[in-house]
Amino acid sequence: MRAAARRQRKRLGRRGTFLVFMGAGKMCFGASFIFDPPATTGGFALLTRFAPLHCWAWVWIVCGAAAFCSAWVRFGRDGWGFVAASIPPALWAWAYGWVGLTGDYSRGLFLWGWYITSHCGVIWCASRVPPDAGSPGHLGQATEGRSG
Repeated sequence: MRAAARRQRKRLGRRGTFLVFMGAGKMCFGASFIFDPPATTGGFALLTRFAPLHCWAWVWIVCGAAAFCSAWVRFGRDGWGFVAASIPPALWAWAYGWVGLTGDYSRGLFLWGWYITSHCGVIWCASRVPPDAGSPGHLGQATEGRSG
């Protein structure tokens, strides 16, 4: 069992592992809007002008599934998984930022900052990780080329 888990982790690498967890989390988050929908206030009020909440839930689920499935494709082709993982939180950030700026929901600007940094920012940083980052042959690569 351990050997199989080790092989799978090696096959996925850091980027793939990130996409697995990010995709699974987004699918769970989307499912929560279907099984236990919240009140449509704040940023939700803006989003639900364009589509019902269950449609937005499916955006999270489909994008999460795309991110999850991208974990198993070759480096260079997994980029679409990071794009898919970015779409729902970017939409949420936009909605909350807009209602915060218009004064309809003062908490919206804080939620905008949270979605942009802890969701989109983390995804975008993870998308820049090379496939072999952290492997013994590449430790310290950030200091290469600097005079010391």
